[in-house]
Amino acid sequence: MTSKISIFALLCSYLCMGQAADITTALYETYDSYKETTLNKRRIKYEALQPLIEEYRNKSKFTVKKVGESIEGRNLNLISMGTGDINVFLWSQMHGDEPTATQAIFDIFNFLEGEGFSNEKEAILNKLTLHFLPMLNPDGAAVYQRRNRLGIDINRDALSLQSPEARTLKKVRDSLNADFGFNLHDQSTYYNAVRTEKPATISYLAPAYNYEKEINEVRANAMKVIVFMNNIIQKYAPGQVGRYNDDFEPRAFGDNIQKWGTSAILIESGGYADDAEKQEIRKLNYVSILSAIYTIANENYKEIALEDYEKIPENDRKLFDLKIKHATYNLLGQDYWLDLGINRLEVDKEGNNDYWYSSRIIDQGDLSTYYGYENLEANGLMITEGKVYPETLKTIEAVKKIDIMNCLKMGYAYIRIADIPIGFKSSNVMINLIGPEYKVPKFDLKVGMNPTFLLEEEGKPRYAVINGFLIDLKTGNGDFKNAMIYRK
Repeated sequence: MTSKISIFALLCSYLCMGQAADITTALYETYDSYKETTLNKRRIKYEALQPLIEEYRNKSKFTVKKVGESIEGRNLNLISMGTGDINVFLWSQMHGDEPTATQAIFDIFNFLEGEGFSNEKEAILNKLTLHFLPMLNPDGAAVYQRRNRLGIDINRDALSLQSPEARTLKKVRDSLNADFGFNLHDQSTYYNAVRTEKPATISYLAPAYNYEKEINEVRANAMKVIVFMNNIIQKYAPGQVGRYNDDFEPRAFGDNIQKWGTSAILIESGGYADDAEKQEIRKLNYVSILSAIYTIANENYKEIALEDYEKIPENDRKLFDLKIKHATYNLLGQDYWLDLGINRLEVDKEGNNDYWYSSRIIDQGDLSTYYGYENLEANGLMITEGKVYPETLKTIEAVKKIDIMNCLKMGYAYIRIADIPIGFKSSNVMINLIGPEYKVPKFDLKVGMNPTFLLEEEGKPRYAVINGFLIDLKTGNGDFKNAMIYRK
């Protein structure tokens, strides 16, 4: 009897997935028709959303209601649509520097307002009432930081409710008594699916509501929807889904919202190769969230096997932007081999609208259990110090007249400039620029240093690493973004 029930549940699960396959594929293939094109970079701010929100205020399908204010007085708006009895509440950017899902929310609005998918939209809006609170932390978004203006992590303020943003989130959840809640975040691009080289492009969690990690119907429903979403993401980013550890955090909103009776689904947008602005991940958010909303409307998520939740690999954090394996390094006359793990860290430009990279060696030694977005097998290559170009150039403009690739092939990694304007923070040429009095530190390979060096093969430079960017000196290939400028 048990085996028959199991087989029946499995068949129901496959049927559920099959019914969603058509809409999922169609959503992915038609995405460009609904993408909100005014939002095309990660670092979006409150001001960019307001014209869009005002447009929806004037559309009959949508209700826009001010539900609170941030510490600095920016409005927090709840945007609702639908007439169904099942309330679904989605909020994004609780952390100001986590904007991927905020963009996807406005894509979803365009879908709900636009043409096409009439049967699916009718099912969604007749059975559900959808409520969106985009950019819960607009003050943090203004300066692209995680915490709010008070310096509080809003996601650890569910008990004390010290911040107005937290009080607003609690008030809205309670007023809706939402059946489902989608807690939308970004995570570090350095997370990977455990024991694989693949980034955790999307990670999920159905948070625990007590220390015992018990599973009641509320939490089980969240787990089932996550299994559904995982199957969607696997189609477009196979092996690139992770699952967070579900240890109970009594201060966290997700854990408490689960405890308060809303099936809480945490979604974290991580890394994806060659997607620095996370636009492909934004698309995956759009497709998976809309598909999940559709399955909630149809209630076919209920037939999904709960045990499949535990089959999603856990998150790990063992990715580097660049991993160099088995390079030789001479220290005090003795040769050693080293692996190097290098990350390219973002530095905000003035206004927090853009950034440049200042890279660091994050780890070195045996990194055989770590992975890289970019990898170089450096067996037989010697790490050597980059030299300073022998001539001091008058201006940065003069650098454009120099054959930089030839400089790198000759072992130069720095060019001295007599006058570097104050406004210049980084160099867009493939070599570091230094001021007239700057002394390049003695080369001593260690964690925390800026990774600038040559990799020599039989005494001649074969690769250059400039500010953590790998350049092939035979082909000139390399995904270079910027070099460093050192004045003093």
